[in-house]
Amino acid sequence: MFTIKIDDLSHHAVQTLVAFHISGMLEQSPPESSHALDVQKLRDPAVTFWSAWEGEQLAGIGALKMLDGSHGELKSMRTATEFLRRGVANQFLVHILQIARERGLQRISLETGTQPGFAACYQLYLKHGFVDCQPFADYQLDPNSRFMTLVL
Repeated sequence: MFTIKIDDLSHHAVQTLVAFHISGMLEQSPPESSHALDVQKLRDPAVTFWSAWEGEQLAGIGALKMLDGSHGELKSMRTATEFLRRGVANQFLVHILQIARERGLQRISLETGTQPGFAACYQLYLKHGFVDCQPFADYQLDPNSRFMTLVL
């Protein structure tokens, strides 16, 4: 089990993992199809950002962006390389979904890539009941993007 806490993005390890997340998205998707948020955008009041830790080691990050009073968007889910395949993403997703329910949200949506590198993410979201959907919020149809939603 990892300790998940609300984070202010001031820790160097957190900023490094956010930068790694953005670079990883840009390696797999063209810039116009990459929707990862940088540190400044993750500090927006509409976003709650969490970090997961094992002792002093950062295991992963994740965020929930409020789109309106009943709809949230899952953002910035990333596991640190040395923690891959140890359940970080699953625990993070369960945590964020629990918070969304506590906040009274009716739906959580997300955008992820269509490239092979996103297959594990897609399978995780399917496992938790997300289904493919049309673009939401300000997103547009894009062959490099897959949109998913979960009714809570």
